[in-house]
Amino acid sequence: MSVLEVTRLFKRYHGLTAVDGFSMAVEAGRIVAVAGPDGAGKTSLFRAACGLIDFDSGDVTVGGISVKTGMGRIKPLMGYMPQSFSLYPDLSVEENLRFYAGLFGVSGDVFASRRERLYRFSGLEPFVKRRAGNLSGGMKQKLALSCALIHQPSVLILDEPTTGVDPLSRQQFWDILMSLRRDGAAVIVATPYMDEVALADRVVFMHAGKKLAEGTPDELRRLYSGGIYRLALEPTAERMALLSGIEGVAPYRFGADVHIYVPPDMSGGELAARLADSGFGDAPVERIEAGLEDVFIQLMSGQ
Repeated sequence: MSVLEVTRLFKRYHGLTAVDGFSMAVEAGRIVAVAGPDGAGKTSLFRAACGLIDFDSGDVTVGGISVKTGMGRIKPLMGYMPQSFSLYPDLSVEENLRFYAGLFGVSGDVFASRRERLYRFSGLEPFVKRRAGNLSGGMKQKLALSCALIHQPSVLILDEPTTGVDPLSRQQFWDILMSLRRDGAAVIVATPYMDEVALADRVVFMHAGKKLAEGTPDELRRLYSGGIYRLALEPTAERMALLSGIEGVAPYRFGADVHIYVPPDMSGGELAARLADSGFGDAPVERIEAGLEDVFIQLMSGQ
């Protein structure tokens, strides 16, 4: 059963459509990753789902209650972590947690019990007296998550919570999300990292306010049409320009290599011949399986 449903949501800003007829449903005990470039509409979608901004049409329901008419009843069910650090930098870890607990009426023995649990799985206990502004990036995010969890919400919405965080802290953060999923929470998380997207139960690709595709990571990988080859070549601007001039191929930078997208009817031999004709005959090339980022690029570019 879905605990959060977004139905044909539209949000416009002065004639600009930020969310364009978007729909999705999230079940309890599931992690849904929303992936898209900057400006895709993810933050507007999340803020509308939390009742923080009005929307033009459509609806969002949490536990069957509309955010338009029942936000007072929905508030205890939801936790929201915005993209930017939103806690009080001059307050300590303990003071921030106590403040947010007070907003939801969590006090006394209940607060003490939840605080200790949050400290244990976040690793914040050694830093309880440190000011939030003096924490590392990863610790700041863990504190923000703990504040969002202090009232034990059944729906947790996280807007790019690990952007700019070191790899170890990202892993620890996702370990916490997996624990929340096992406890039955519904987690909706925006992330720019495809390795994080692959950890989700379901994935929504979003671009220009619209849903490009939705499914499990494996289902989305199977959407790719055509062939992909990895070209072991430093992707300088000059080389990318030359590769872009080869008929029938589409090159994209992938880290220190280049991914070459070709249509389904182009063989490896034909690609090799075209690369050689353009001066890339000595560069190692191998066919690879489509990853989530490859699928997203293809969907976004409409190839």
